[in-house]
Amino acid sequence: MSLRVKLLKQFCIEKPYRKMKLEVCTNSYQSAKNAQEAGAHRIELCQELSVGGITPSFGLMQHVLNILNIDVFVLVRPRSGNFVYSDEEFEIMKTNIQKCKDLGCHGIVSGVLKADRTIDVQRTKALVNLSKPLPFTFHRAFDEVVNPKEAIEQLIALGVERVLTSGQEKTAENGLALLNALNTIANDRIVILAGGGINAENTSKFKSIGLKEIHASASRVIHQEESLFSIPQTVSDVDKIKAILNAI
Repeated sequence: MSLRVKLLKQFCIEKPYRKMKLEVCTNSYQSAKNAQEAGAHRIELCQELSVGGITPSFGLMQHVLNILNIDVFVLVRPRSGNFVYSDEEFEIMKTNIQKCKDLGCHGIVSGVLKADRTIDVQRTKALVNLSKPLPFTFHRAFDEVVNPKEAIEQLIALGVERVLTSGQEKTAENGLALLNALNTIANDRIVILAGGGINAENTSKFKSIGLKEIHASASRVIHQEESLFSIPQTVSDVDKIKAILNAI
């Protein structure tokens, strides 16, 4: 056996994890810059992580896209709270998607539910179609649906490329059983993007069930002087991101 064949064999057997991708959830230009520096595969750009994230400002999007070269998926969520939107809010979401496309973003992260906690198929389809040709990720609204196995089939039928989910638990580690079941159902028809409390210490658990992508903020709190309106400010941390990448 030649040395080249031996090396290829060793690579394929011992390092299949290189196929796994890391998406970093970034809440600022500095977080996005840190994610790129650390070697993340792409970012989800948003603001206000303390409320689960909302659509970032157009200025932030433009700055990130003009200066950095990492793939940028943008969260389109008009407010915090639930994922059931008024007609006016839905129009705002559509406007934001078009603006993301105009600015040159690489993907859209969004989704809509009905009051009965099922996928709003009609509205989500409209967002998916408007996003084209950009890939569409259905965000963690998925973790509120009453029947996740039925919902995953609906998203596949709508042409959604991936779904961000913790397996309907507070952390993805606690949701491993459902994540595994969803990945089996998906059968490469949609990407199951695990997110929620993922770090270098538990990454191997998501590899072990065959997931191809994971999502993490990998953040640390920035020390700042207290003020009347301040809440803890966080930033994605280069060392934490690198640690996750090393683990996968």
